[in-house]
Amino acid sequence: MTTYKLAVIPGPGIGEEVTSEAVRLLESTDLSFDCSYFEIGYEVFKKTGTPVPEDVLAGVRKTQACLFGATTTPVGVPGYKSAIITLRTALGLYANVRPAKSYPNQKGMKDVDLVIVRENTEGMYSGWEFELPDSAYTVRVISRKATERITRFAFDLAMKRNKKVTVVTKANVLRKSDGLFLEVARQVAQDYPDVEMEEAFVDVTAMRLILKPKIFDVIVTSNLFGDILSDEAAGLVGGLGLAPSANIGADYALFEPVHGSAPRLAGKGIANPMAAILASKMMLDYLGENRWAERIENAIVNVLTEGKVLTPDLGGSSLTKQVTDAIIDAL
Repeated sequence: MTTYKLAVIPGPGIGEEVTSEAVRLLESTDLSFDCSYFEIGYEVFKKTGTPVPEDVLAGVRKTQACLFGATTTPVGVPGYKSAIITLRTALGLYANVRPAKSYPNQKGMKDVDLVIVRENTEGMYSGWEFELPDSAYTVRVISRKATERITRFAFDLAMKRNKKVTVVTKANVLRKSDGLFLEVARQVAQDYPDVEMEEAFVDVTAMRLILKPKIFDVIVTSNLFGDILSDEAAGLVGGLGLAPSANIGADYALFEPVHGSAPRLAGKGIANPMAAILASKMMLDYLGENRWAERIENAIVNVLTEGKVLTPDLGGSSLTKQVTDAIIDAL
């Protein structure tokens, strides 16, 4: 039997609670896992001066994939850089993949099944910022190399789905940076004659996600636009409690729920573990364990359909551990 080496980074707030439940569910399968636990973030920064120490990076690199819980980025702390962005950059995780899918017994729109593919290494999150008297600047970086890499990833994904890609930019205003993004996407599209490519501006896309979400299959866009649109899409199908994501690179991947650390819920035992469990489902797909990935998603569907064991965010009164127990029983 193959033993998968996993890095587990629970994080603060509800991160530790939901990540431990995802690991518990994974260990209920007939698969074998060797989990190494690491800490990153603000508390680590206060002790070491960096949110992601080199020994943590070295340890993570010895594993096959990472399950990540949550992180917080304090505002106004000199020298502090987002831990998750640091981790994504250091591990070369260039593709952020965020599915938005309708599940049974939810308040969101029905029959939605789309994926937002977000460039993960540059754009407005390039980290190039500086100040002058009474002004501050952030450099938005769009490169040909990163754009070709992310658009090709999106087209490859579309080939496995419904063969449609929507390239989202604001090229009518950001003529140089988004002009390059669109130019490269058009060039990549020529290598995929079976995939329909649609071009859309980000503001129009935001509106169409609300009015006609079923017209979308794979959306590919730059970092900031993808961050905003994916949260909108999660709200469209019921909220962040059912929103997983993947950060994928050439030879490594990290999986996490889209929600943050939710400090107001921490310690109460009522956080929804489903997003973290769906993130572990995406991880199993990445590792080639498609059968178990499908079984886990089907188990979640069964629990949602039955509607008896749900956390408060989904209209129930069950505890975090009770929801995981129900999913394990459904397996």
